[in-house]
Amino acid sequence: MAQPILGLPGGLELRPWRIADADVLVTAGQDPGIRQWNRLFVETRDDARRRIERMHERWRAELSAIWAIARPGGEAVGLIGWGDIDLGAGSAEVVYWILPSARGGGVVAEATQRVSGWALNDLGLHRLRLCHSVANPASCRVAEKAGYSLEGTMRSALLHADGWHDEHLHALVQGDI
Repeated sequence: MAQPILGLPGGLELRPWRIADADVLVTAGQDPGIRQWNRLFVETRDDARRRIERMHERWRAELSAIWAIARPGGEAVGLIGWGDIDLGAGSAEVVYWILPSARGGGVVAEATQRVSGWALNDLGLHRLRLCHSVANPASCRVAEKAGYSLEGTMRSALLHADGWHDEHLHALVQGDI
């Protein structure tokens, strides 16, 4: 099954990553805001191409579903998708980042809502997780706007570049939307 292209308001779309998007991954890996909250970034064009190939391999293996958030005309400005997909248990965890040029307009919340609907309704998952450092209020706003309920705080749950962080756990379950 081919990875679907999902539309967003304002003409944006969620589409599979292309090898031609490699420079966007390199740019994202250089952004301090993305580096602060994400551990999986690339530094070279070759690393980016390999990462994109792994995204496609993991889609085929039903382990993840990662899209480029793209402007009309195809320019990628962010990443969103599902990691840690467990079809048997009906769960997955959302991952995302957005380049500075596209921040602040609610794009990530809209993209989170769109991929959440896809995961629950089309993929048939039951429970979706959104986890973020308690020191990252922007991700907390994304979770709230996308309809995820705050379930609690996981102490010292994720290692970031500056040390261990407590993480908020938000969830969306079948029937919430």
